[in-house]
Amino acid sequence: MPGDADIASIAALLADPTRATMLLALSDGRAFTTSELAKSARVALSTASEHLGRLVEASLLTVEKQGRHRFYRLADPTIVEIMEDLARLAPQVQVRTLSASERAKALHRARMCYHHLAGTLGVLLTDALVEREILHDVGAGYVVEEEGIAWLHTFGIASGPCTKQELLFVPWHIDWSERKHHVAGAFGAALADRLFELQWLERLPSSRAVRLTRDGKTGMEQVFGLRF
Repeated sequence: MPGDADIASIAALLADPTRATMLLALSDGRAFTTSELAKSARVALSTASEHLGRLVEASLLTVEKQGRHRFYRLADPTIVEIMEDLARLAPQVQVRTLSASERAKALHRARMCYHHLAGTLGVLLTDALVEREILHDVGAGYVVEEEGIAWLHTFGIASGPCTKQELLFVPWHIDWSERKHHVAGAFGAALADRLFELQWLERLPSSRAVRLTRDGKTGMEQVFGLRF
């Protein structure tokens, strides 16, 4: 008969800086190769392979072979929630170079948290949706009522979580850098997908960070009243 949960074994995996860096790199929902994750963690390929093997063995990652490459991705979005919760408790890494400072600023401004938008931009966009009564705060998340769903259809989100005609529940995450809520779940993913589709957002190379394009800045002001 199984005993209690072995929390210590998972905590030990997350406690290693190399594995933690890799999990953070994967937390925007994309899949990466061994070499890409080795570069992110600044370790040799052999070292990266060893760490990735342990994460796969623990069912934290899945791996898919494609030609000569192995692509790794998070096995469960719950892992992102755990990483975000730990990030709120953890001290921030001391930045010692200009390039590291710029990367940190970009992550704080806007980043992908699994498939939804986080950082300052994610929080401000969530607040704007609440102010416009598209989202209604219900204490444990948000709900979207019929009028809000109709608005989302006009904005171009007419599939996935927005196919309902009555109430739609939207979970939230507490943003680790802003200490405020941003939308998550299927709704958050659909919203982020639409922003990429409109080319309002673009990804930064080798990073979870994203940024607003020129059209994005114009669109955010016109649609949501947000100026950047």
